[in-house]
Amino acid sequence: MLTLNALCAADGVIIPMQCEYYALEGLTDLVGSVKRVRTEKNRNLRIVALLRVMFDTRITLQQQVSSQLEEHFKDKVFKTIIPRNVRLAEIPSYGLPGVVYDRSSKGAKAYIACAQELISRMEHR
Repeated sequence: MLTLNALCAADGVIIPMQCEYYALEGLTDLVGSVKRVRTEKNRNLRIVALLRVMFDTRITLQQQVSSQLEEHFKDKVFKTIIPRNVRLAEIPSYGLPGVVYDRSSKGAKAYIACAQELISRMEHR
């Protein structure tokens, strides 16, 4: 119910996406939900972007899923990729945003780049 309420109130959705097989199935369901909400309740709702998270370049399957996302969703996929990062994994136990906890970590830098990419997309919209 919370997801439905959020989709009804939102203008856009950024979907964080692990590049894993089962995540693709969940993505299919979520995209279907977004389409249904757009048709029935909120005509302004759109998918702004997909954000690849917890990405490990050493895993071939993740590279393949990432390529499939780019093929299917094209410019909806952020160019920025959030890497799997130990510093990001530590953050919940400190209750701080990643860019505050360790601004110099690869994960924090990736989130900053993601924010910059989002701002750029919104300006060129």
